[in-house]
Amino acid sequence: MAQPDTATVVAARAGDPAATDRLVAGYLPLVYTIVGRALDGHADVDDVVQDTMLRVLRNLGDLRDPEAFRSWLVAITVRQVRERYRVRRAAPDALLPDDVRDPGADFTDLAITRLELAGQRRETAEATRWLDEDNRELLSLWWLEASGELTRDEIVDAIEVTRQHAAVRIQRMKGQLETARVVVRALAATPPCAELAAVTAGWDGRPGALWRKRIARHTRDCRQCSPAWSGLVAAEKLLVGMALVPLPHTLGGGLAGLGGATGAAHAGAHAATAGSATHAGAHAAGGSGKVLAAKIAVKGTVGIGRRVLTAMLATGTVAGGGAAVAVYTHDDKPVASAAVVSTAAPAPRLSLPASVPVRPSASATPSAKPSPTKKTKAPVPVPPTGTSTKKGVGTWQFAGIKGALADVGAGWYYNWSPDNDSMPGPADVEFVPMVWGKANVTDATLAEVKREGDVLLGFNEPDMGGQANMSVEDALAAWPRLQATGMRLGSPAVAYGGDTAGGWLDRFMKGVKAKNLRVDFITLHWYGSDFSAAAVQQFLGYVDAVHKKYGLPVWVTEYGLINFSGSPKYPSAAQEVAFIKGSTKGMESRSYVERYAWFGLPAVGDSVDFGLYKDANTPTEAGRAYKAAG
Repeated sequence: MAQPDTATVVAARAGDPAATDRLVAGYLPLVYTIVGRALDGHADVDDVVQDTMLRVLRNLGDLRDPEAFRSWLVAITVRQVRERYRVRRAAPDALLPDDVRDPGADFTDLAITRLELAGQRRETAEATRWLDEDNRELLSLWWLEASGELTRDEIVDAIEVTRQHAAVRIQRMKGQLETARVVVRALAATPPCAELAAVTAGWDGRPGALWRKRIARHTRDCRQCSPAWSGLVAAEKLLVGMALVPLPHTLGGGLAGLGGATGAAHAGAHAATAGSATHAGAHAAGGSGKVLAAKIAVKGTVGIGRRVLTAMLATGTVAGGGAAVAVYTHDDKPVASAAVVSTAAPAPRLSLPASVPVRPSASATPSAKPSPTKKTKAPVPVPPTGTSTKKGVGTWQFAGIKGALADVGAGWYYNWSPDNDSMPGPADVEFVPMVWGKANVTDATLAEVKREGDVLLGFNEPDMGGQANMSVEDALAAWPRLQATGMRLGSPAVAYGGDTAGGWLDRFMKGVKAKNLRVDFITLHWYGSDFSAAAVQQFLGYVDAVHKKYGLPVWVTEYGLINFSGSPKYPSAAQEVAFIKGSTKGMESRSYVERYAWFGLPAVGDSVDFGLYKDANTPTEAGRAYKAAG
C-alpha cells in the first residue's frame, strides 16, 4: 500500500475518520519495520509499535507541518525504541528457551523466507543477528534509506545529529555489518574449518558481540577462513528491493470497515479524560475489522499483552500487500562521534538544518580540483610521503582504509572506538583506542582498550549534546576507572572553549587536581569557518593558548575547515591545501604537540568535501597535501 499523501495527513489531523484510517494503515508497515529491526525481533516489538501509533494519533493535532509527517513519525518511532532500550537495560529479560520462542518474532528468518533471499543477500540478512544494540536503531533507518524508503535528512532528524555525524555513524555501522557478514560466511563454510571449530567449542550458538569478535579475529589469521573477506558486494547494492517484507499470511486481511473505527478511536484518544477516551474508543470499535482503533484508544489506560498487536493485525488492520520489515543492528562499540564544531560556540552545529547539503553551494568559492573530464597530458606527480609519528587521522569504515593509512604516512589513527576489529591498519601504524562516553565505562570496554595499546583517549566532546554529553561531575566520577587501566590518559576532547576560564575543560582539570587524579595530555577539537590565510594562525593560536593554560602536551584529535552556519560550507581545494600545509608545519615545529589527526581519512559519500582519500591509493588534493606533511 502506498503511503498516504499530505492531504490525508491534513484530513486526519482535522479528525476525518476515513483519513485517519488510511494514515494508520499506510504507515503501520514502516513503523513495524523500524521497530522490528531495531529491537531484533524482540517480544516487545508489538508493544512498541502500538505505543508509537498511540502517541502519533494523540499528538497529530500538534503537527504544524503536514508535509513533515513522515519525518515526525520516524522521530517518534526512534524515541519509543530508545525508551524500550532504556527499560530493558534496567530490567533485562530472561532468555526464553528455544522451544517456547515465537518463531514469527525472528525477523531475519521472516525476511529470508518471504523475500526468497539467497547468496550474499541472505548472508547480509543473517549478519544482522550479530550486530549489537547500539547500532540496531541506526541500521533500521539506514536499511530503509538504502532501499529508497527514507531519505538521509529523515534519518538525521530522527537521530538528532548533524549530517556529518550521521555519516560517521553509518560508516561505522556498515563496517561492523561487513565483519558480521564474514562471520556468517566462516561459520557456514564447507568444509568447516577445524581451527574455527576449536575456537567456537564453548559457543552456545547465539550471536553476540564477544563471539563476533573472536570469530572475526580468527578469520583474519586463518588461511582457510581469510578468503571470506574477499568478494563482498557493497551492502547498499544488496538492499535494493529488500525494504519491506510481506507480513505472514496470518497477519493479512482487508481494510474494509476500519475507517469509522479508527476515527472513533482517534476521537476517543482525545477525549477529556483517560476514562472517557478508553470507553469511547472501545465502544466505537465494535466490528472485528475495527479492533486496532479500539486497542489504540484503550492502551492509554488499560494494559495490553505484548502480542496484542499481532492479534489486532490478524483481525483485518493491514492489507495482505502491506509489509512489516526484517532486520536489525547492533554494535559493541560506542557510537562513533565525529561531529564538527566551531571553537567559538556550540550554536553553529546545534542549529545546522538537517536539509543543508554537504556540498558547498553554487556560490561557494570554486574548487581548485581538476575537472574529472579534463584530459591531462602527463600523470600528476606523486607527492613525497612525509613520515611523522605525530601525524594521524580519524577514520571510519570505507573501501581501502588499510592502504590509505599506509599511503598517507600516518603514524597513528583512531576510530572513536575501543578497538579496531573492523578497521585494522598496517602493522606499523599505531591504533589508539577511545572510551567514548559514560555508557562505555564498563569492565568489558576497559579490558578491551588495555589489549589495544598503552595510550587511551578520554570522552568525546562531553560538552556537546548528541556527543558524549556528560557533566563535569559525571566525567570526574568515571575517570578513576580509566585511570585504573594504567594507560597514558588523554583528557576528554572538548568541542570548543578549551582555553576558556570556567569552561567545561577548565572545570574538569580543576576537579582532577582537587581529587588527585591523573591526566597526561590534553586532547582538542577545532573547526574553523574562516577560510582565509588567517585560519592557520587562528588554529595555532588556540592550540598555544590551551597548552599555556594547562602546561601539558597536546593532541589535536579532530580539526579542519567547515562553516556550519553560513555559505560556503567548505573551503576551496586551494584554501584547504594552504591550511593543511600551514597547520601541519606549525604543529610539527611545536614540541608540546605530540599528535594531530585530520578529520577525516575517507573522502567518500558525505565526507567527499573534507576527507583525504577516495580509496586505498587515491588522495584528494587535501590528501596529497596531508600526505606530504611531516
